[in-house]
Amino acid sequence: MNISYNWLKQYINIDVTPDELSKALTSIGLEVGGVEEVQTVKGGLEGLVIGEVLTCEAHENSDHLHVTKVNIGIEEPLQIVCGAPNVAAGQKVVVATVGTKLYSGEDSFTIKRSKIRGVESMGMICAEDEIGIGTSHDGIIILPAQAIVGTLAKDYYGIKSDYLLEVDITPNRIDAASHFGVARDLAAFFALKDKSVQLIKPLVDKFTVQNTNLTIPVTVENADACPRYSALTISGVKVTESPEWLKNRLLIIGLRPINNIVDITNFVLHELGQPLHAFDADKIKGGEVRVKCLPEGTSFISLEGMERKLNAADLMICNAVDPMCIGGVFGGFDSGVTETTQNVFLESAYFNPVNIRKTARRHGLNTDASFRFERGCDPTNTIYVLKRCALLIQEVAGGLISSEIVDVYPQEVKPIEVSITLKKINSLIGKAIGKENIETILNALEMQIVSQDEEGYVLHVPAYRVDVLRDVDVIEDILRIYGYNNIEIGETLKSTLSYSSKPDSYKLQNLISEQLTAQGFNEVLNNSLSKSAYYNDLTSFPTVNSVKIINSLSSDLNVMRQTLLFGGLDNIARNINRRNADLKFYEFGNCYYYNAENKKEGETLAAYSEDFHLGMWVTGNKHAQSWTASEEKSSMYELKAYIENVFRRLGFNVLNLVVGEYSDDLFSEALTVYSKTGKKLAVYGIVHPKIRKMMDIDVEVYFADINWNSVLSELDNNNVKYSEISKFPEVKRDLALLLDKNVVFAEIEKIAFETERKLLKKVTLFDVYEGKNLEAGKKSYAVSFVLQDDSKTLTDSQIESIMKKLQVNFETKLGAKLR
Repeated sequence: MNISYNWLKQYINIDVTPDELSKALTSIGLEVGGVEEVQTVKGGLEGLVIGEVLTCEAHENSDHLHVTKVNIGIEEPLQIVCGAPNVAAGQKVVVATVGTKLYSGEDSFTIKRSKIRGVESMGMICAEDEIGIGTSHDGIIILPAQAIVGTLAKDYYGIKSDYLLEVDITPNRIDAASHFGVARDLAAFFALKDKSVQLIKPLVDKFTVQNTNLTIPVTVENADACPRYSALTISGVKVTESPEWLKNRLLIIGLRPINNIVDITNFVLHELGQPLHAFDADKIKGGEVRVKCLPEGTSFISLEGMERKLNAADLMICNAVDPMCIGGVFGGFDSGVTETTQNVFLESAYFNPVNIRKTARRHGLNTDASFRFERGCDPTNTIYVLKRCALLIQEVAGGLISSEIVDVYPQEVKPIEVSITLKKINSLIGKAIGKENIETILNALEMQIVSQDEEGYVLHVPAYRVDVLRDVDVIEDILRIYGYNNIEIGETLKSTLSYSSKPDSYKLQNLISEQLTAQGFNEVLNNSLSKSAYYNDLTSFPTVNSVKIINSLSSDLNVMRQTLLFGGLDNIARNINRRNADLKFYEFGNCYYYNAENKKEGETLAAYSEDFHLGMWVTGNKHAQSWTASEEKSSMYELKAYIENVFRRLGFNVLNLVVGEYSDDLFSEALTVYSKTGKKLAVYGIVHPKIRKMMDIDVEVYFADINWNSVLSELDNNNVKYSEISKFPEVKRDLALLLDKNVVFAEIEKIAFETERKLLKKVTLFDVYEGKNLEAGKKSYAVSFVLQDDSKTLTDSQIESIMKKLQVNFETKLGAKLR
């Protein structure tokens, strides 16, 4: 946001340089991105001078050019070739000398000594638009006869220098999105050192209602979307070009002057932070204003002449017949102030931030008004701003205030009450800063001290401070005004040194990242903010468990994510749309949850929790087709192998992990992985088609969700032991088992290791057959068993005894038959 140094000083009695002001703003949290010296006209009219045309003759090689001699107050007059149709001898003009830089928007060009049609030209006689003081290009500027030759153009036009401060306003500090708002913070900062520093608020005590001849009633039909609507009328105004002071104020901060009425509303917006809208009162059909929503698809012509189809939730400012304006966002084509306007209906309202944000996004609009309304304006300030704007309109356009102030305010917005203790203030700040300093800051920030005692204060926080809801928010404000740099760093460090044998999470994350990257995965990093619509109708992650954002920037970023799944699916959809379909992604990140049942009085965060997760996504082809290999699709088994490799790399014995079937609404088929102590470590499976459809993905996606915190806690109990490679040979035996279709390999593996714990080293499934020559409901598993004794060579009788036990247990526990 652009802040004018000279304009800012109208509201605070300080005498500091722009650079000092910049440092002060940055220190109190309003970071200044840059300070630039500027003029009301770009370039400051440097190099331009007032001259007099001594002679003007036709150019011998042109039918429209003239060769002139121009006196600019130096010894020899300049010869200048001019193409303007209105140039003539005896005129006082504006001359750009050789070397002068002129600007056209963001472009610039330099006047050079040149030949035009064979005749030398030593400068240029200028038109309004060429030097930036107007828009006319009909001819050169002709000045009054009393203009003095040799006067610098910047002095003639009264061009003044100013400094522009580029202040980076964070979304939560909309109260500082105006010159007065910035001055308020500065006044609090400087008042700590100098009690004479005062915030100067423009007076409105001269406001009076002069008649009630133009009363326009207002009806608010949607009070949720418009909690407060204030308005008045002014009759007999004269719409003209704005006075120089007003144009200069707007030009300095980068706004284009339009006319005196519109310019005043823009001036007040940037002065006080409250958007206003001026309607031509004579164009309000039926003589009444209605604030309401219109039926879905209603046509509306906006200010720039574009036809827009309205949403049923768009709040409109209407007359008795037609919509006139998208409330808080954008004006209409035929309701605003023009040169013929004589009577004005002036609006100052407070609109629901969420409603404004959604409407602005739907229509792709981002205006100065919507920027402020969607972050939260001051609902208690509409009347004051209305009076201020009305008085300024009378100053620049005349007219009479011709109605009482209409103020539709059904539910008064109360200030937020916050209690803070001196103990907590000093604890969080790190030092005792004194009650006097605390109270000076609170009063300067307009936080009313309702009551106080030896322990602390009860405060009423003004409604415009949408970011201050808790005691810690108030303490943060006290600290930023007091100054972070004023908190000394002590010479001693109080700490308790302790040793923890817990696994190093960061180190292990890097270890697994390197492994997955080596296996062809790409790491992704998604926003922790997500879309609440993802969780609608989910039972595994219901909407009620979402951590909601109070003042979200959009509906796409209005909750904290409960799962990493949707961020990765969004990455996959984006890549597929760009013809990159063979994908393997992984992401480390937190997931967030809210559980109302865990609420505890006095413990604000008791209902909230977070878990650190590792997400893995696989889709497309495992191998692309080439001359050495045919195309192979990714599968659940591929993902399973990657997961097992992760556990192995972390030091787990995968044979001790328990795998079981899993079912929820994120997966069409899934498995879950438990530790031997029963702790859930991971879930992986095939993403459900309805989820893929919602994300616009038409190919299968395999997703794994590993609870990293649970994995680390299990590593505490997981001892990795070294053992020598056996000197004795291993023996391999196979069994072909006829089983019921519902039997899974994990059951066979579990029974095998329960049967022989010492000598059985490995169980592998190497073939599955379903089809001809088998009974209905049956399948055939070919299973390999590896046996080995670390102390001696196994004998045939030992081997046969073990295999017999395995066969008996498979038959009794699983109903298996040998094929």
